[in-house]
Amino acid sequence: MSLVPVAIACRDGGFESFSKGGDSNGSTLREHRREGDFGVRVDAPSSVVVPHAAWSWDTALRGVVPPLISPLHTTGDVDEVSVQRLVEHVLAGGCTGLFVLGGCGEGAWLTNAQRAAVVRTVVRAAAGRAPVLAGVMLAATGPAVDAARQAESEGADAVVLGSPYYGEVDAGMQERHVGAILDAVPLPVLLYNIPQATHNLLAPTTVERLALHPRVLGIKDSAGNLHTFQEFLKVKSLRPGFRVLQGNEPVASSSLLLGADGLVPGMANFAPSLFVELRRVASLGDAKACTNLQAAITDLWTLHRQGHWLTALKGACSLLGLSNGLPTSPLLPASDAERHAINAILERHQIAPARARVD
Repeated sequence: MSLVPVAIACRDGGFESFSKGGDSNGSTLREHRREGDFGVRVDAPSSVVVPHAAWSWDTALRGVVPPLISPLHTTGDVDEVSVQRLVEHVLAGGCTGLFVLGGCGEGAWLTNAQRAAVVRTVVRAAAGRAPVLAGVMLAATGPAVDAARQAESEGADAVVLGSPYYGEVDAGMQERHVGAILDAVPLPVLLYNIPQATHNLLAPTTVERLALHPRVLGIKDSAGNLHTFQEFLKVKSLRPGFRVLQGNEPVASSSLLLGADGLVPGMANFAPSLFVELRRVASLGDAKACTNLQAAITDLWTLHRQGHWLTALKGACSLLGLSNGLPTSPLLPASDAERHAINAILERHQIAPARARVD
């Protein structure tokens, strides 16, 4: 692979370089990053000076970062048109980042080729407007390292990882797991605590030690335990730039009022502006508005009871024209009855089909 130097403008007024490599079509980009700096996504001749992207980690992780679903064709191939439509929809709704290959994105269940295609397609659709964070939530360190390298090669701006799983692990094993990813790729890392999936808690004391690494951006916590969440918030007293985000929608408003930096809500796939507004009123300390919005979110969340929560989420997205609703095997799409019930909930909240379309 040949590497061609490309210049980009940085936020401090200077220039940074990275190498563009790939086949004769220039299909691969490998970016040179500086810690804490803006991301950039380009596909341009080497003579072009490209302005920095319109985001920074500081602002991106203090907003709403939806864990995107992975739209798929019946063949299993990634539905690139739906990905573009979905990205346009959430960015138009005010979201500040894009998290792919998490639980909502079926990351642990997709093939290597599917994961690569998801990252590549979302990076292309984002076009530098928001950072793309790629989940590498695989069971052991070796597969997670491979996934992190793949995500970097496809243009991700950061990786998201939590505890190893399937077997029991202790804090030392968790720290070595994260350290291996940090050693393997130059990307920043967002930690992810989701013990209901990994069956291994990322303890606050472990997170406190991991937060000492300058490329650990923060943590997404989806456990739903507000006591533990407040312990994560205390890490900010040791490192103010450490970002703490809530991924559990029923406690979204409480978490924001307690000091959470941002949200990572699955329902932002189809209702991004609802969570963006919650983040806004919480920043103003408007507890009454937060309570009202949380009541709507909690009622909307009941759609997950229509069959498997993930097929319900994908079913909601399909009803709004954002995807076809197909999950990966062994899941089945939402049934007609489940889709009818989901549609009734969406209508109750006046959530209409997405306007963003791809020509």
